[in-house]
Amino acid sequence: MFPKTPPMGFNTWNTFGENISDEMIRQTADAMVEKGLQAAGYEYLVIDDCWSKRQRDPVTDKIVPDPVKFPNGMKAVSDYVHEKGLKFGMYSCVGVRTCADYPGSFDHEFLDAATFAEYGADYLKYDYCYRPDKTNGELLYRKMSMALKASGRDILLSACNWGCDDVHRWIRSTGAGLYRSTGDIIDNFVSFRDIFLSQLDNFVYSAPGCFNDMDMLTVGMYSRGNVGSTGCTDLEYRTQFSLWCMFGIPLMLGCDVRDINDVTLKLVTNPNLLRINQDIECRPPFIARECDNNRRNAYGRVLSDNELAIMFTNLSDDRDTSLWLPFENLGLPIASGKGLRVRDAFTGEDKGVFKEYMKQALEPHDCAVYIAQIVDV
Repeated sequence: MFPKTPPMGFNTWNTFGENISDEMIRQTADAMVEKGLQAAGYEYLVIDDCWSKRQRDPVTDKIVPDPVKFPNGMKAVSDYVHEKGLKFGMYSCVGVRTCADYPGSFDHEFLDAATFAEYGADYLKYDYCYRPDKTNGELLYRKMSMALKASGRDILLSACNWGCDDVHRWIRSTGAGLYRSTGDIIDNFVSFRDIFLSQLDNFVYSAPGCFNDMDMLTVGMYSRGNVGSTGCTDLEYRTQFSLWCMFGIPLMLGCDVRDINDVTLKLVTNPNLLRINQDIECRPPFIARECDNNRRNAYGRVLSDNELAIMFTNLSDDRDTSLWLPFENLGLPIASGKGLRVRDAFTGEDKGVFKEYMKQALEPHDCAVYIAQIVDV
């Protein structure tokens, strides 16, 4: 599958870990539709690790769904998800075992891909644990990509190798549609900040067909669930979601969408932020002004329809800050006679026309995002 824009959906791991079931998946599918997430573009419902029995079937050698968690089998779950107008995602691993020690797909790629196709899968998250020594990661992902293509079903491959082996240099050639570029996220500010900063040099490799994936969002978790930690404030969650949108990262929700609160729901369905994330040109952002070792930056991103996204960030811990951005750094010199009409991405408010520069006050961990158009001044 060739994704034209960053995939959007929900993944079970951050909140539920091994505590997944047929009932929970059905309830989540219902919630994604009823709360407007599907309408906003969140189309994949992905079951992560721990869905199967501990051993393969001794006769068929297939991976077998856990009969307690999924008493009706995976096809019944998949059918329910599809009936809701969503797409169904599954999980496996390049190694002999998954990260939680369930059967992996090493040397079973074509059998497993055919099995996932039988289930009606549209997406496969493919992890990187328990690889035999001296195996080649690039080849392992290529093998599963070929197996999915031979399965008779269009299945998006999500390569989850944690940024190992310079993955950004070769992953597109395997046929994967997105690739994990970092270690696992946990629910606190430092985790998502450091994950983001680790990728500043690599976003140029993200483009239609294959997108840099900085892991599932923790927005709205509030320290609960499988990767719960200290949690974040609503302001910090707003910054996390804005960074993922500004930098064209796949938006895979990790909170329990069944009880998502109004603040989180409004944030993750914000049409201006999603417009930036899903911009059809998928151009990478650039650093328009750098301060404090990238803790206090301004970014620009060229959008389609002659628009420009601008983001100010204060990822520092110890002070409020005032950032200024000369439009020269955006490629808009003073002598051009042009300025920017600016709209606040959070509120939709027209902030008016600016010429020569913008200035933004931010408290620690905060951000501001704008969509701008070039105008005469």
